[in-house]
Amino acid sequence: MEEFHKVRRLPPYVFEQVNRLKASARSRGADIIDLGMGNPDLPTPKAIVDKLCEVVRDPRTHRYSSSRGIPGLRRAQANYYARRFGVKLDPDTQVVATLGSKEGFANMAQAITAPGDVILCPNPTYPIHAFGFIMSGGVIRSLQVEPDDGFIPALERGIRHSIPKPLALILNYPSNPTAQVASLDFYKEVVAFAKKNDIIILSDLAYSEIYFDGNPPPSVLQVPGAIDVAVEFTSMSKTFSMPGWRMGFAVGNERLISALTRVKSYLDYGAFTPIQVAAAHALNGDGADIAEVRGIYHKRRDVMVDAFSRAGWTVPAPAASMFAWAPIPEPFKHLGSLEFSKLLIEHADVAVAPGVGFGEHGDDHVRIALVENEHRIRQAARNIKRFLASSAKQPNNVVPLAAHR
Repeated sequence: MEEFHKVRRLPPYVFEQVNRLKASARSRGADIIDLGMGNPDLPTPKAIVDKLCEVVRDPRTHRYSSSRGIPGLRRAQANYYARRFGVKLDPDTQVVATLGSKEGFANMAQAITAPGDVILCPNPTYPIHAFGFIMSGGVIRSLQVEPDDGFIPALERGIRHSIPKPLALILNYPSNPTAQVASLDFYKEVVAFAKKNDIIILSDLAYSEIYFDGNPPPSVLQVPGAIDVAVEFTSMSKTFSMPGWRMGFAVGNERLISALTRVKSYLDYGAFTPIQVAAAHALNGDGADIAEVRGIYHKRRDVMVDAFSRAGWTVPAPAASMFAWAPIPEPFKHLGSLEFSKLLIEHADVAVAPGVGFGEHGDDHVRIALVENEHRIRQAARNIKRFLASSAKQPNNVVPLAAHR
C-alpha cells in the first residue's frame, strides 16, 4: 500500500536501526551503556516536584488548561529573560508556552510555511529543525558552516541561489549535535543580514544553561531590534531535568508568536495546569537548581574527555550542551557513522548517536550524550579501549553484524 504524502517526504529514521540493535543486545543480557539518546537521567529537583504535588491536589487544576500557557507561567518566562539576558518581553503578546521546544518548532513551521517556501537550515542539525518544515511543505537549503566568518557568505549564497527567496533561517547555538556556541557579535551580523533581506530568524536555545567555560551563551534577542525578525525557543527539559514534563516556550516577535498561538489553539489545550504552575515555580527560583545540573554535566564532560582519550579516542571537549561531537576514529572513518555506531554496540556494549541522523554532513562524527554517571562513563571508556585494541590486532574480525546477514 502506498504511503501517505507527508510520510513519503520523511527519510528512514536512522536512530531506529541503533535502537533495534540496543534492544537485541539487551535481550541477550548485554549491559549496554547508552550514550545515544539525549534523555537526561537526573531527577527533577525536589522543590519542583513538591510544587506539582501540592497543586495537583486541587481538583480545579484538573480541568482544561490554557494552550498558550497560564498567565503566571508566561510572566515567569518573561522575568527569566529579563534576569538572564536583559531582554524585556510582554508576557501577553511575546511569550507562548509550548509542549517542549520540539512541538513549538513543528507548530511554528505549520503556522508560517506555504508549500515551496525555502528555509535555510544548518547541516548537521537537530532533525525537527529541518523536518518540521518538510512536513509543512517547505524546502530545506542546507548550510554546512560554523558560526564564524564563513556564515554570512553562506547566507548570501543561499539568498542568491534560492527561488523563491528564503522565508526563514534556523539557528541553534549551543548546537545539538555539534555543541558549537555563538557569540553576541555573530548574532548581530545575522540579525542585520535578516533585516536587510527580510528573513525570519528561528533560534533554538534549548541548551542555554548547560555551559562549562564561564561564558553563558547569549540570546539572539539581546541584539537591539532582533525582536523585529526573531523568535526563540527554549526548553525546561535539560535546564531543570524535566524532559518528560514537556514544557518549553517560544518568545519574541509578536506577529510570529500570534501565528503560533493561533495554530496551537486548534491543536491542544496546553500542558496539565499543575505542570505549568510547577514550571513557573522553577523559573522563579534562585538559580541553584540550574547551577547544580550544570555542575554535574561539567564533571561528566571532563571525565568523558579524559577517559576516552586514555582509551585511544580523542573527543573534543564541548564548551556547552550535554553532548560531545566526536570524530570517528581514523581506522573506522570509511564505515560512516551508522556502521561505526553498530560496531560500538556489538563489540563494546556502548551506544552513541550516528552523526548521519542529523544530516549527511554529520556522517564522519557521532554524538555522545552525557546521560550516564561518571562510573558508567569510565566503564564505557574501558569497553571502548578493549574494542580499539582488539580491532587493531584483528581488523578483519571487527565487522558489523549486519554485514554478515
